Amino acid sequence: MPSETAQPAFVLVRPQMGENIGAAARAMLNFGLDRMRIVAPRDGWPNPKAVAMASGAGRLLDEALLVERTIDAVADCTYVFATTARQRGMTKPVVTPERAMEMARDRIAAGEKVAVLFGPERAGLENDDIALANAIISVPVNPDFPSLNLAQCVLLTGYEWRRQTTEVVPETVEMGGSDWATAIEMEKLASHYEDQLDAAGFFFPDAKADGMKRNLRNMWSRMPMTRADVQMLHGVLRQMVRWKERRD
Repeated sequence: MPSETAQPAFVLVRPQMGENIGAAARAMLNFGLDRMRIVAPRDGWPNPKAVAMASGAGRLLDEALLVERTIDAVADCTYVFATTARQRGMTKPVVTPERAMEMARDRIAAGEKVAVLFGPERAGLENDDIALANAIISVPVNPDFPSLNLAQCVLLTGYEWRRQTTEVVPETVEMGGSDWATAIEMEKLASHYEDQLDAAGFFFPDAKADGMKRNLRNMWSRMPMTRADVQMLHGVLRQMVRWKERRD
């Protein structure tokens, strides 16, 4: 059964290749979408090539609504988006995928049912299909090569839906089993290097020594280090000192 999560229905209108239907199903499930509707697929239904390409998202195909007309696919919807890269000579709002999924989120939260139409691979949606839509989704693609593969368009729209409905952290750090070094750990590392460099005569001449030490500590403070990094740098310096003592 489809998930209980409120979401738009993705409608594949007269898709031509089973592989693209399967890839679209996979793209949908990647972003938590599982309401697929299929209008008059060219090669019939079910399609074994779609199942093979779905790669784990086969249940979307099993549960997909199969209809013969576009109107039947959106009959229960109160707001419909149509994806197209071409001007159609119709007066309709034209929005980016990001804005479309923001609108879909708000309308669905208000109790409405929303659908997104995706056209067949060769020529896209026909004007009669687009006439059923309330708004057009236009992807800001290269104008010299505007054609998107069906599954690519589904994936892009699904990604924007995920962004609008799930908290997405824009940047994070994989710690690799360690924690960030504390201020006192960084202080001990700086002192360790300062002491050994002082013993090696690095801070010369004396008039510049304080400034050099300050610059060195400032350098350490700018480096985001983990405890593992600090331990490694302590070990590097200890080994270098041992190596020098053995050579002496």
